[in-house]
Amino acid sequence: MKLTGHLFIGAENAEGTEGTMKALNPATNQLIEPDFALGGAAEVDRAATLADQAFDDYSHTSLARRAAFLESIADNLDAVRTELAARAALETGLPEAQLEGEAAKAATQFRQFAEVVRKGRFLQLAVDPAQPDRQPRPRMDHRLQKIAIGPVAIFGASNFPIAYSVAGGDTASALAAGATVILKAHNAHPGASEIQARAIRKAVQDYGLPEGVFSMVRGSGNAIGEALVDHPKVQAVTFTGSERGGMALYRRAQLRPDPIPVFTEMTSINPTFVLPEAQATRGAQIGDGFVERMLVNVGQACLKPALLIAIEGPGFKALRAAMVKRVAEAPARAMLAPGIHASYLNGLVALEDAGAQRLAEGSAASGSFDGQSALLEVDGQRFLADTALAQEVFGPAALLVKVRDEAEMLAVARSLKGQLSAAMHLEEGDTPLAHRLLPILERRTGRIVVNAFAHPQEVTFATVHGGPFPATSDSRFTSVGMTSIERFLRPVAYQGFPDALLPEPLRHGNPLGLPRSVDGQ
Repeated sequence: MKLTGHLFIGAENAEGTEGTMKALNPATNQLIEPDFALGGAAEVDRAATLADQAFDDYSHTSLARRAAFLESIADNLDAVRTELAARAALETGLPEAQLEGEAAKAATQFRQFAEVVRKGRFLQLAVDPAQPDRQPRPRMDHRLQKIAIGPVAIFGASNFPIAYSVAGGDTASALAAGATVILKAHNAHPGASEIQARAIRKAVQDYGLPEGVFSMVRGSGNAIGEALVDHPKVQAVTFTGSERGGMALYRRAQLRPDPIPVFTEMTSINPTFVLPEAQATRGAQIGDGFVERMLVNVGQACLKPALLIAIEGPGFKALRAAMVKRVAEAPARAMLAPGIHASYLNGLVALEDAGAQRLAEGSAASGSFDGQSALLEVDGQRFLADTALAQEVFGPAALLVKVRDEAEMLAVARSLKGQLSAAMHLEEGDTPLAHRLLPILERRTGRIVVNAFAHPQEVTFATVHGGPFPATSDSRFTSVGMTSIERFLRPVAYQGFPDALLPEPLRHGNPLGLPRSVDGQ
């Protein structure tokens, strides 16, 4: 597939009005052809207008047609998987084989959401039949379903150039809900973004859907993102990235004449708590496994375990030695982008300025943007005294917190802000401490893992990828998994409707055979 560098405004291949850019290969520090168009407020307005015009038609497509459309996107992604992975590898420095797996995962998510659509449970259909003889006043017939919230602006992420990007879970779940999508592609992987966008647009065209169902824009600086959040046709926003960026969008959205929800996934250090008996019996195994998961994607994963809390007691020396060994053996690898690499280096300095001591580092960097792995250590009292030690460092670094006893371990847990995940390693004898730790973690995270590490994560109905602030801006929702569709839905009640006017899923006799509650049963 020849890349053209265009913006995709519905069916139009747009040149853009704000200049051009080239992709950068972070492993070689070389620019990659071709030029990619940059847009601004004018392109956002055209895309949002098309999305609004398409919304009524697309949101009322039959469930069967919408599901088939999602499966067509999956088929199109499968058809370009090898080419997509190769281009993404050039633009990110990540291994091509890993990216082929990510592309397969993206296609799988579209197929999973197709099944969600077919089954119709996401509509949350409810019927409260009329009670004409009820005293002292009759009850009219009431029926409820969830409908799509409106056109959605999605900000592609940098760290997973496929699964969290143009063809990621946000796009899949929004389209499944019946929302139209305006995708802001991340500038770190413009070629991979174009390949994914073509796969989605082809499915839109093949199914004869309105062109505004999907558009992809790209821009430099903050202006295009601000234009997306400000546009009156946009009714929701998703964002994956830094707390600073996410909260800027969130605050801006609340200042609109009509405030809209912004679903952000921002920052998390995903703490791991090693309980005493587990540490005594398998401390080295836990330490080695922790660092192995920390180094995935050169530490550039939202679920990277970055903080390990352990009591200085039996097994601690073995745990720490295993962590040091694994870090020291880690090769330096290219990070995703120059800005991310610079932030990583600054983050390490901030940890050391706050009192953390460097225990080990991996092989030295040879490329301009290589991330050298690092392990730092601090005692529990120092950690509790300086909140800078609990800040995320996005890259291949971890902090070991050495606590004196169970009370200090619990104090460290209470000091943490919201997280995407937390893990406990325990044996049967650790159960009493785990019972004390569990309610603390429940208040601070959306997912708790036992005897494993937070990364990787399955995409299922029970998946939760969210948590209290600052992990996300709304802990009631997940951004990964089948229930992530709920972000893009709102309820509508239909009172006293004649059957012919009701939406088909709510009609008498349940013609679609969908699950519904009737009088709460």
